[in-house]
Amino acid sequence: MSQSDAPTGLSFLFGMNEFTTQPWRFEEDVARYPALGVEAIEVCEAKLDPARLDAQMKSVIDSGMRISAVQPKIRTFFGSRMAPEPHETEARVAALRDSIGRLAPYAPGTVFVVNTGASPEGDMRRVMDETIRHLRALCPFAAEQGVSIALEPLNPTSLNIESAIWTVGQAMDIVDGVGHSAMGLCLDLWNVWQNADLEAQIRRAGQKITVLQVSDWRTPHSFTDRLVPGQGDIPLGQLLRTTYAAGFRGACTVEIFSSNVPDSLYDGDLERLIQDSRAGLQAAWTNR
Repeated sequence: MSQSDAPTGLSFLFGMNEFTTQPWRFEEDVARYPALGVEAIEVCEAKLDPARLDAQMKSVIDSGMRISAVQPKIRTFFGSRMAPEPHETEARVAALRDSIGRLAPYAPGTVFVVNTGASPEGDMRRVMDETIRHLRALCPFAAEQGVSIALEPLNPTSLNIESAIWTVGQAMDIVDGVGHSAMGLCLDLWNVWQNADLEAQIRRAGQKITVLQVSDWRTPHSFTDRLVPGQGDIPLGQLLRTTYAAGFRGACTVEIFSSNVPDSLYDGDLERLIQDSRAGLQAAWTNR
């Protein structure tokens, strides 16, 4: 399907990642999202209370929203600033496996998003090789639970902080190296929009794209500085249509971080942020 064949109405479910509404509690996310037109939720495990996990996850199911993806509390194989402990890679793998086993029963068919973590002493090759090895072990387990895993390349602002890879091509080399049906790609347009030949890389990924995340770009004050879709520099419409043409039919999920910046969106009206995000995506999709 060519980009010109794409429907005129936004043809993705409108999704919201819970990091976008960081000041709200989990219960507020679940209660407020549907009323604002959110059709899919990307659950952030860090917002869950282990003592109330069953009730919390069942409340999402009762809300009618689709659980399009899960952000595990430990989602990198090597160290990261957002989740620095445990330090040992094997312990991090075990924590990720536990998260999959714990949350998968509530969200059959969902996708668990992972990153590599930062390269020890800049050894990117080691990180890529070991990430392949760990994912080869985790993917059969995820498949047994009825879910899958998606690897996310991050923006260079996160290199040696959260990630060792920053292009779709690098991520796809790992995905192809894992070679399992439960292994896919998380395509976050904020992270990769400056990649060389991005549209060709999206076409290469094709139906291996299992998670789509969006926000918008300005020259950031920090590596957690994003804008509402349609209010920055990313050619969102073009990239969304390319992703659609590549075969992706899941949720288009807004993931905004806005901390350590002087004009944090977290300090504003979060309901308006969600409404503006939906309007911005619709405008980007139809603007040719």
